[in-house]
Amino acid sequence: MTVAKATNHKDTYQATAVLLIFLGALYLLDRWLNFGSLGLPWLMRKDMMLLYAAVIFLWFKSDKSVGIILAGLWLIQNIGLVVSLLGQVSSFLLPAALLLVGILLYFFSSR
Repeated sequence: MTVAKATNHKDTYQATAVLLIFLGALYLLDRWLNFGSLGLPWLMRKDMMLLYAAVIFLWFKSDKSVGIILAGLWLIQNIGLVVSLLGQVSSFLLPAALLLVGILLYFFSSR
């Protein structure tokens, strides 16, 4: 039991370290290249930092809950983008997906 807990902390530290290295490199590249002048200002938006953190935590951490929560927060912040990308299908797909996710969460939480 203690081995799993130590591994969990190690995963968290590793994911956090990779996130900090990535964000530091990204900021440094932005200072040198100025992403805004290259037509890539979206790379440095605050909500994209949340997406970067979600992807890194999903990749490096064995417990995926933190990455899923961060990805969900990013999705909520960018719901307009998601709806516009889905187009007409979003009027049915989005509510169906929300219902499905809610039912699955309820099912797993009641077990």
